[in-house]
Amino acid sequence: MEQVYLFDTTLRDGQQTQGVDFSSSDKTRIAIALDKLGVDYIEGGWPGANPTDSEFFKMTPKTKATFTAFGMTKRSGFSVENDDVLSAVINANTKAVCLVGKAHDFHVRKALGITLEDNLHNIRESISYLVSKGREAIFDCEHFFDGFNDNPDYALLVAKTAYEAGARWVVLCDTNGGTMPQTVSAATEAVIFTGIPGSHIGIHAHNDTEHAVANSLAAIEAGARHIQGTLNGLGERCGNANLVSIIPTLLLKEPYKSKYKLNVDLEKLSQLTSISRALDDVLNRVPLKQSAYVGASAFAHKAGLHASAILKSPETYEHVSPDLVGNQRVIPMSNQAGQSNLRMRLNEANLSVEKNDPNLLQILDEIKRREDQGYAYDSAQASFELLARQHLGRMPEFFEVKRYKVTVERRKNKYNKMVSISEAVVVTQIGDKKVLSVSESMDDSGSDRGPINALSMALAKDLGPYQHIIDDMKLVDFKVRITDGGTEAVTRVIIDCEDGVGKRWSTVGVSANIVDASFEAFLDAIQWKLIRDGASSL
Repeated sequence: MEQVYLFDTTLRDGQQTQGVDFSSSDKTRIAIALDKLGVDYIEGGWPGANPTDSEFFKMTPKTKATFTAFGMTKRSGFSVENDDVLSAVINANTKAVCLVGKAHDFHVRKALGITLEDNLHNIRESISYLVSKGREAIFDCEHFFDGFNDNPDYALLVAKTAYEAGARWVVLCDTNGGTMPQTVSAATEAVIFTGIPGSHIGIHAHNDTEHAVANSLAAIEAGARHIQGTLNGLGERCGNANLVSIIPTLLLKEPYKSKYKLNVDLEKLSQLTSISRALDDVLNRVPLKQSAYVGASAFAHKAGLHASAILKSPETYEHVSPDLVGNQRVIPMSNQAGQSNLRMRLNEANLSVEKNDPNLLQILDEIKRREDQGYAYDSAQASFELLARQHLGRMPEFFEVKRYKVTVERRKNKYNKMVSISEAVVVTQIGDKKVLSVSESMDDSGSDRGPINALSMALAKDLGPYQHIIDDMKLVDFKVRITDGGTEAVTRVIIDCEDGVGKRWSTVGVSANIVDASFEAFLDAIQWKLIRDGASSL
């Protein structure tokens, strides 16, 4: 089996995503996760291009993966020794250096304003200089495929020049992301025909036509053995090739799994979902549910027909087993659900019910009735479980909320600035003890976090014997939707919570009052965690 090498550029090309700005600590956290996954190269950024990247290269974590600095070939009019931009990259002291240079004659003349021969000279001198410094040289042929279409002889000559100067990898870049897989295949084969072995050729694809993954695989099939990409497909414009999709495809799908090997094994692959979601956590954004392999909906079976078949054999509607990538099967409950969905979901919650149990129909009817009121149980599995437990008589009693109150006050502070302050009071009955909890909405910085925040903090402030179970709970997502218009509109709130071990669950609340709907969802979240963690009822 031939080795395929994975080159991750999340910390460099991924940072060019609109709205993404990694700190040095963010980069360290991501680099450690990438190394844990088993990628071969981690491109840390462009030393000297910005303070964050320069700082990061002074404190890069120790990894098995080869840390790589990114930069560009020397500029015309400068020697390799006197080009300060190139020197900053070399002085980062990484084992490998990736330099970018133009492979499209149009860009050489228009963007750089130099001759085609001058461009070849700059590439040749820069790569040779890297090799003389004992660095592994990687050359990104920028705009290679556009150049190949317009002037194939020159694009091929650029690749050949870099290889003959000592480049370990000559990477063919679909910089604008508009190339089709058949062109990638033909161009890769043409590069190999020039005498550059496939074991020295890589692919760097962008996703502007949603072909980045397909183009990467096409290059591998044509003989390339190095793939550049990013976690979750981060990158400029429409993103880069998504390694989160590429890696499991190479490991699990034919003909790849029989022909190629990766430094990522099946044990490491099982961490893929958690690593993908950890990146979204760093970026403070909600993971895309429809993401291949790792999305929350990637193995969700809503239709009753599908769920019935899954019960008999998961292979009927799953192309791979979700546990292979660290994901899990989901049988959502909704007004489309049948008994097959219901029984499977109950079994997953350790609620075994006989096939003809009359409670099944009652639960289905209740789900349909409540969804007509605005509830959405396909997006709130934890709330569904609590509803089912109530109908089955298996809902433990931990505490009872007797009442709550939220006040919002708007006033001028000592700086004569108008501010709002929320205060919440929650009264709970825990066994024979009544507990009153009060909380304000001010955070550590003195900013108001709103009435819902105050209410959730008050509820979770003092639950007596259960407090240690919920201390690691945190709210990670909050979604609000008005289900109908006009004066009779109701509000649906779906919240996602997560605990200290990374377990995530969703709950729903519905009310004409957004605070009340939020409180219902948060109350469900606490109740579900107590059940999940084996709390004893009083």
